[in-house]
Amino acid sequence: MNISLEGKVAVVTGAASGIGLATAKLFSEVGAKVIMLDVSKEGEKIANEIKNAKFYFCDVTDIKNVEKVANLVKDEFGTVDVLFNNAGVTVRKTVVELTEKEWDFVIDVGLKGLFLMSKFFIPLMEEKGGSIINTGSGWGLKGGGEAAAYCAVKGGIVNLTRAMAIDHGKDKIRVNSVNPGDTMTAMLKDEGLQTGEINEKISESDYLEACGNDRPLARIGMPIDIANAVLFLASDLSEWITGSALVVDGGGIA
Repeated sequence: MNISLEGKVAVVTGAASGIGLATAKLFSEVGAKVIMLDVSKEGEKIANEIKNAKFYFCDVTDIKNVEKVANLVKDEFGTVDVLFNNAGVTVRKTVVELTEKEWDFVIDVGLKGLFLMSKFFIPLMEEKGGSIINTGSGWGLKGGGEAAAYCAVKGGIVNLTRAMAIDHGKDKIRVNSVNPGDTMTAMLKDEGLQTGEINEKISESDYLEACGNDRPLARIGMPIDIANAVLFLASDLSEWITGSALVVDGGGIA
């Protein structure tokens, strides 16, 4: 069965790397016009290598920046069919160890950013409906160690997704979250450095392999694994699914 987003306009945040980049590429491959948003200096160069993709610098924590980008998208494309709220960061510390600045940073990018993007892009979807996918986490469903701010954000995203699904169902807008387990991204590698799990005795490759060994499918996730799930939620194959929290983690929280 072929999944098509032909003729649709899809917006992806955190699009210059990892899960966001894999999803932007996949959306392009199935026919979507892809709007890639990120703060990366390499974002425009990356987007130029993807068919039917356009890059805008966008700091999702800045209300004026988000509103400006939404207006640019409206002027050029007229509508948005898919919104993938994917931007996120993490600081691996307990509540005692976190500084206020670190807490605010994680909350602002992950949760405030989702709020601002939804606030300004949902009006572009209301006329004909669409699909919003928010990136949660397995740790947004069960919690995890030394990641207090991250868990707070991801737990908030899971429940905010449900609230948005209730509020915007009348507009034929579906809202779901995709909840990855450990996935081969720069963020995961950075976490290993933060926690000391990558060190003089444990290499980066050994750490990443260990991240996948403790789950039933016995491997770490790849960005395309998550992108495939996002595509399903963006497509018409999921047209009667909203408010759900789809776990994509190789059975890690089974």
